[in-house]
Amino acid sequence: MPAPDGLRRYPYVQLDAFTTQRLKGNQLVVFTDARELSDTEMQEIARETQMSETTFVFPRDAATERDHGIKVRIFTEDQELPFAGHPTLGTAFALRNRMKSSEVGQIFLDLKVGKVPVNFSMRDGGVFGEMTQVDPQVDPQFGSTHDRATVAEVIGVPPSEISDEWPIQTVSTGIPFAIVPLKRLSTLQSLHPNAEKVRAYFANWKGPIDFYYITRDTGDPKVTIRARGLFSEGEDAATGSASGCAIAWMMRYAVVPPDQLVHNLQGVEMKRPSHIYMRASKEGDKVTKVRVGGHAVEIMEGTLSL
Repeated sequence: MPAPDGLRRYPYVQLDAFTTQRLKGNQLVVFTDARELSDTEMQEIARETQMSETTFVFPRDAATERDHGIKVRIFTEDQELPFAGHPTLGTAFALRNRMKSSEVGQIFLDLKVGKVPVNFSMRDGGVFGEMTQVDPQVDPQFGSTHDRATVAEVIGVPPSEISDEWPIQTVSTGIPFAIVPLKRLSTLQSLHPNAEKVRAYFANWKGPIDFYYITRDTGDPKVTIRARGLFSEGEDAATGSASGCAIAWMMRYAVVPPDQLVHNLQGVEMKRPSHIYMRASKEGDKVTKVRVGGHAVEIMEGTLSL
């Protein structure tokens, strides 16, 4: 309902996801009660926040939320997304922080892609959230492989800098990404793909898709892979959806054993280091139970007036 001054007011919280340190990780704004907001207003608000993603929560009655989860919609500055990793994790943290019990162990989010569970536990001295990407009964989707020399030309590196031990392949656990395994950390750090070339390369592919760059050359025994989310619309500090694709890819090609917790460090080059933890299971040749987790910290609260 409008306030006496005629304005509608919507509470929000800002978080940094995939980090325990404030002002690190990936930023997110969560509107905790977006009822009465229109699609157009949500898109305009997401453009106003200028975050990579902004989420909107639509509270429903307890019975509906038990059956279907808490309804959440995810917007970038330009469009609505069916799924994204750090908005899912951060929104679940924001909701848990506002629940009466501090012992909440699981939250289900009702996203465009389906019902996504986020499980909470204590790890490294704080609350740790882990989401199972897509329906746990649905396997990751493995798509086309890409020619190494062609991709090298598109992203501006010599073909020898891309590993020939594993294929460049499109994988989806909700949103598709083409996993590009680089041999050296220095190559990852100096990457400057031409966005127009990348967009042109994917122009004839079905649906939105981008490259996700990883390397096992981390320089740190505690870090399994380093990654960069250098996308056509800009760099992302932490890409949970792409991390799910990466661990599914790693599992398919036996890069790591089943259920091993993989530490993915992303965002270092943009001074927003993000610590993403991934694991997946395997049943025969099938990759199953893709899980991506991390911490999140709140840094700001406020109210939007419309």
